[in-house]
Amino acid sequence: MGLMTHQRYKGFNSLEIDGSEIIRALPDSNVLFVSNHQTYFADVVAMFHVFNASLSGRDDNINNIGYLWNPKLNLYYVAAAETMKKSLLTKIFAYAGSISVERTWRAEGQDVNRQVKMSDISNIGKALKDGWVITFPQGTTTPWKPLRKGTAHIIKKYRPIVVPVVIDGFRRSFDKKGLRVKKKGILQSVVIKEPLEIDYDNESFESIIEKLEYAIEQHPSFLKVIPQEELLAYEAENENRRFRNRKKI
Repeated sequence: MGLMTHQRYKGFNSLEIDGSEIIRALPDSNVLFVSNHQTYFADVVAMFHVFNASLSGRDDNINNIGYLWNPKLNLYYVAAAETMKKSLLTKIFAYAGSISVERTWRAEGQDVNRQVKMSDISNIGKALKDGWVITFPQGTTTPWKPLRKGTAHIIKKYRPIVVPVVIDGFRRSFDKKGLRVKKKGILQSVVIKEPLEIDYDNESFESIIEKLEYAIEQHPSFLKVIPQEELLAYEAENENRRFRNRKKI
């Protein structure tokens, strides 16, 4: 999979990385990476490349694909169960390290309201005990949506080292699924920040969520400094998607 996807970040488009030294300083397990989300799969695949390249001694680059021959195998990511069952390709992605969870607020394109499955929380805990876990707490690729409180519950319960990751450019270079290259020559970026300081005993869930929102640059206050043309581009993309869906109907 790494061989198949490397050119998407090193050939068709470029990938700017910051924070490789932070990756190398982390312990082998109980690390939770918290990131914003732009596509279903391209984001997490890029992180697999960046993390493994960093662990192999690369400084903020994924040059020399040889790092793939000794990958970190205890690397997992949280994904919606329904997404990971849709096709053979998604099942392969799931086999590569997904922790499939049932979304409590959305199912098959419809809003729902159901209880959290404790087995899902337990599986994330098992993965943290074994290694590193990547999660996208907004649960959607739409920017500036509120973070799900379940992430704060996981942090309080399992006390992982929490590392924020901020990504950009993937929405412009890939389709929504992150499988098809939509546009070439786009600068993509993955910024790994220093681990957050969290008081696991005394800090409230709301405080942790707010801290995460600022760390991954998805707090509502960031909307005030987003260029107007970028906001218009997001709206235009959403309108095009709605138009395509209406045509299908």
